[in-house]
Amino acid sequence: MEPLLLLHGALGAKDQFEPLLPLLSSTVPVYSFNLAGHGGAPFPKEPFSIEYFVRQLLDWLDHHHLPRIQVFGYSMGGYIALEAARQQPDRFSRIFTLATKFHWTPETALHETAKLQPDIISSKVPTFAQVLQERHAPQDWTELLHRTSAMMHQLGQVPTLSSQAFAQINIPVCVAVGDRDQMVSIEESLEAYRQLPQGQFHVLPNTKHPLEQLQWPQLAQALQHFFSYA
Repeated sequence: MEPLLLLHGALGAKDQFEPLLPLLSSTVPVYSFNLAGHGGAPFPKEPFSIEYFVRQLLDWLDHHHLPRIQVFGYSMGGYIALEAARQQPDRFSRIFTLATKFHWTPETALHETAKLQPDIISSKVPTFAQVLQERHAPQDWTELLHRTSAMMHQLGQVPTLSSQAFAQINIPVCVAVGDRDQMVSIEESLEAYRQLPQGQFHVLPNTKHPLEQLQWPQLAQALQHFFSYA
């Protein structure tokens, strides 16, 4: 079976996937890496953008001499993987996205970035601030929030994945969402699934948005089934 890449989301890091690793098939090579500015990786000179992260993903594949892979992309990781597959479809065999936000408008961007203010996080949710500081050291977690906010506003103005873009992604894609996700709606996930030529749809029960709150065996089972039979 082709190698599997685990691609983390915004404000995330590859270490978040550690509970998942022992639950995956031992016969499949599993890879992961930190996107720029995440998990201690240096910030790029240019601003964050989906296009920048797509280039980083494709460069990473080249560097590791991986001609073709399958991807599990969580949240922003799923968005990046889909756009990369649109640009270079021969590099991707299957993609499973979870908790990926597809509906971006100026209003949704404003709503999401309101949660990314370092001062408010430090005062109201200090434990989360500590998690971010430790996860992204030695980089400045507050800069990560500012860069991510700017990227979200850019997405709100011009979403990378349009209806036309979805129609060009002609590989098996499973769009998964938790039934209790407060950031990503079932409706927007369904809309994305319906525009994908080889789309599948999956709802994880009793599941919120944060990766740390996932029921890992439940996710592993869904991944194994999709990557084996899609």
